[in-house]
Amino acid sequence: MKRLVVNVKDLRHNIEQIKKYANKNGKDDNGEYVKIIAVVKSNGYGLGIVKFTKFLIDNGIKYFAVSTIEEAIELRKAGINQDILILSSTAIKKDVELLVENNIILTIGSKEDIEVAEKVAQEKNVKIRAHIKIDTGFGRYGFVYTEKEKIVESLKMIKNIQIEGTYSHFSISFYDDKYTKLQFDRFLDIIELLKMNDIKTGMLHICNSSAFAKFPTMHLNAVRVGSAFLGRLSFVNSLGLRKIGYLEAKVAEIKTLPPKYNVGYSNAYKTKKETKVAVIPCGYSDGVNVKNDRDMFRMLDKLRYIVRDVKDFFKNQAIYVKINDTKCKVLGRIGTYHIICDITGKDIKVGDNVKIEVNPKFVDSSLRREYI
Repeated sequence: MKRLVVNVKDLRHNIEQIKKYANKNGKDDNGEYVKIIAVVKSNGYGLGIVKFTKFLIDNGIKYFAVSTIEEAIELRKAGINQDILILSSTAIKKDVELLVENNIILTIGSKEDIEVAEKVAQEKNVKIRAHIKIDTGFGRYGFVYTEKEKIVESLKMIKNIQIEGTYSHFSISFYDDKYTKLQFDRFLDIIELLKMNDIKTGMLHICNSSAFAKFPTMHLNAVRVGSAFLGRLSFVNSLGLRKIGYLEAKVAEIKTLPPKYNVGYSNAYKTKKETKVAVIPCGYSDGVNVKNDRDMFRMLDKLRYIVRDVKDFFKNQAIYVKINDTKCKVLGRIGTYHIICDITGKDIKVGDNVKIEVNPKFVDSSLRREYI
């Protein structure tokens, strides 16, 4: 059997480091520290959405954000009663009704969102909790920042919606400081516009994990932290965070292959001499060597990745796992469910323990998550 192991001590360390950093600017004019909104989307970034959320609650985090209705409902069914903000807006009446019934804080990002939410609020005779979303240059959810008159007119329609916050989202804060600053200024410009028109904004938040670490002056009233809890940032880690999560499995089979013997798909690797190998029942479906940085950089960086992949195919990229704490090289291409390791000259047996570095976000959700 294999499992994703979450080191509780390291996770707790990351939470405390993040809390400390969030408090570094001291209290605001209302006597409050920056609120941490824990983003637990994508199955809790792979740590298991319910387990991860409960662990965060036990360690002092009280406010959460998700991306989908399914994630929000799963948390409610698990008995989690803390504030939950859904980061996707919707004008689908049935979806709004379901969110309101489960006391989920809505995102309002269009006139249509407001019209539907107001109708639901009237029918159910309730005040609906919501945050306003401003699109400052991402092109996804939210009021487009250039349509100032439309934003004001739409928000003036609100009667039965309780605005508890206003936010935006950075598109490239891990890399492009100039564009990030531009988005931040656009957001503050809209906030000023809303205040001039006597529209309540509630708490303000724009920082994701990358911006939270890089731009403390942009923390405002709250920050949305997700990948930082796992110690997995897209730039040099400056907060002393520890990487969370590793795959654990057992050696399934051992065999000796003759010289010039093909290993793995596409015959990408051929043994140079007699080679003793171990077969490990883990592969791409378990997140082995799966990365999320290919869609995050400049075109030049993407081209470099393509060139690297071509070279790796012929040169056999050096990927290693640990078997009984001994470093062993992976041979050939990684399969969906299996990898093959060179254990020549090593005292390794079937059933021995294997540790593999993975990003939990890419580990199949059906795999056991164990907090130890």
